[in-house]
Amino acid sequence: MGVHAVKASEVCRLPLAALDLTRGTITVERRHHSHTVYLDALTMDLAAQWLRERRRSWPTALNPHLFITTHTARHPARVPLSYLGLRAAFDQAGMTPRQLWSDRVLDEARQTADPIHLIRLFGIHPSTAMKYLTAAHPDKVFPRIR
Repeated sequence: MGVHAVKASEVCRLPLAALDLTRGTITVERRHHSHTVYLDALTMDLAAQWLRERRRSWPTALNPHLFITTHTARHPARVPLSYLGLRAAFDQAGMTPRQLWSDRVLDEARQTADPIHLIRLFGIHPSTAMKYLTAAHPDKVFPRIR
């Protein structure tokens, strides 16, 4: 989430099939489109470790989601990881998933003044990209997007 600015609700719902370690991608399904996230070496390694742990901990789990817990691995409805379950890890760090997402997008916006870069990298709406660019570069005037 902190590297690729995938929202917590999206992480919770990721199906196991969304992760492609061969290609080094995760496909995030959004309302109107799919967004392909190209994984860096650290995230690839952590994803591979998680898959090994998932198979070791729940070898017979039928839950189709990438992230599961002891409860959701055996849940008959095959529910995804709950947002509150994910949020608990953030509470220990003293931040919210939304803050992490916003900080990541803002950090990237500071590195560039190109809205297309933000749109492609994070799969965000053009108006969202412009809001972050305006916040990151208050000295610049950006054209309005219609």
